[in-house]
Amino acid sequence: MKTIRITVCALICLASGMSASAQQMPPTIVVVEDAGMKMLAPTIDVPGTVVSRNDSRLASELSAKLKWIADVGTVVKEGDTVARLDDITFRLLEMEAQSRVDREQARITFLRAEKERLERLGQENLSAKSQLDQTTSNLAIAESDKAIAEAQLGQAKVAMFVTEIRAPFDGIVTEKLRNIGERLKVADEVIHLVNPDSVEVVARAPLNTVNFIKDGDILEVHNDYRKGNGVVRTTVPFGDPQSHMFEVRLNIDPSLWTVGESVRLSMPTAHAREVMTVPRDALVLRREGTFVFRIKEDMTAEQVNVITGLGAGSLIEIIGDVQPDDRVVIRGAERLSTGMTVQIRADEGSSGAGKSSASQ
Repeated sequence: MKTIRITVCALICLASGMSASAQQMPPTIVVVEDAGMKMLAPTIDVPGTVVSRNDSRLASELSAKLKWIADVGTVVKEGDTVARLDDITFRLLEMEAQSRVDREQARITFLRAEKERLERLGQENLSAKSQLDQTTSNLAIAESDKAIAEAQLGQAKVAMFVTEIRAPFDGIVTEKLRNIGERLKVADEVIHLVNPDSVEVVARAPLNTVNFIKDGDILEVHNDYRKGNGVVRTTVPFGDPQSHMFEVRLNIDPSLWTVGESVRLSMPTAHAREVMTVPRDALVLRREGTFVFRIKEDMTAEQVNVITGLGAGSLIEIIGDVQPDDRVVIRGAERLSTGMTVQIRADEGSSGAGKSSASQ
């Protein structure tokens, strides 16, 4: 009997110690976000590609040998030379055209002086009128020939100018399409230039999504590595007659995306409606149902059963006893149960994602 009493006492002491230890456990650290009423619409993901608005394959305007070309990766400003053609022939043509202009100018100078002399003699009846008329005609022809020579000189100067292929915009050389020493013909492509700071997303969307977007709408853009927002710049109002797809173009942040990158757009398939939303990370899925943990004023957790509805991006609609501005747990919920004390930790990454989605 004495042994039994000792054992019972030991068990009571042990239980008391465990209870005290449980009460002294530190609060669970969680990250929270506010629930709120948001305008949401059901969405589908549509594939798209990041492209540059300024993406050009620069060609030769002359038939000549390629003398120099910029290396791949060269950063250039608008007007910088990216390739140079052999200009010896065109330099000689310019010199020849300049000589023609000088020759015609000399003829004009002589004929003007001769005309003035004949006009003076004619006033004194010392020269025939026909001789004056012939000189006047020759002067007009010389002036016309000079105009032709000046036009040819202008063409020669233009040819000299375009022996240097210049960047039409700021960009980066992405590809050399010809090598030094190759003979080029007119319109032969020489170099590929891309501006990485002027980017947009091009996507082809079905009619059931195009009907629910307009210019200026904000859509989520994402892939396996990052996500952000894009602003609808335009929807091309003509669809492909076979695929029934319409082209959509969005302005995006050039510091976030790279030209040629594959992305997906979250596009609405119905009109938006106002619903109670929480971040998807707030949902706890168990066999007994779906619920979220709400943090009360006394910093304890409360389990709330919910039913999920439509989702858009990182947000999802819920139906249940959740009010706007209720703080719901988005990190650390797997360790919680009703009544547990918590400590809230700021999580900038999660908050930023929530704000991004809310702006949609």
